[in-house]
Amino acid sequence: MSRLSHAIGFDDAPFDRAHRGDVRIVATVYAHTTLHGVLTSRVRRDGANSTRVLAGLVKDSPFAAHLQLIFLQGVALAGFNVVDAHALHRLTGLPVVVVARRQPDYARVRAALLGRVPGGARKWRLIERLGPTRPVAGVWVQCVGIDVEGAGAAVERFRVTGNVPEPLRAAHLIAGALGRGVSRGRT
Repeated sequence: MSRLSHAIGFDDAPFDRAHRGDVRIVATVYAHTTLHGVLTSRVRRDGANSTRVLAGLVKDSPFAAHLQLIFLQGVALAGFNVVDAHALHRLTGLPVVVVARRQPDYARVRAALLGRVPGGARKWRLIERLGPTRPVAGVWVQCVGIDVEGAGAAVERFRVTGNVPEPLRAAHLIAGALGRGVSRGRT
């Protein structure tokens, strides 16, 4: 962990509740606490393509050779397009750390997935496979390819302002500006 220096963080742009179709996602690439690049793509609202899209962005990125870690702002993008963090780790060879500011309400997530989302049972299994969220370094994490202590060290290493790692904070701000015309709110 002491040599961990390059990370990519993903977040999605805000979208109207009535929106159907693709939602923009943003990735920021950091070396230590310096922004080195921004990538964008789209994933389907409540779809099942987020893992493939994220893996492609990582592997096809001009920054790929230097990346050592993937941060996700939650395990789902574009509503309930749940990322298979284990497959993302396998496809990229990089550890994956899912970060949340607060502990997710998994009872509500499960009810929503099983009650009204196409493919919800499969998506719920992906979330369950991640295991419980753990409090570390002022946030809640789930991790694949890295232990909880390593995930906590990574969160601390990439923090600049607040508790959220800078790759996620910046991705959130950029995605907000792309989606609304202005960035606002907390990561």
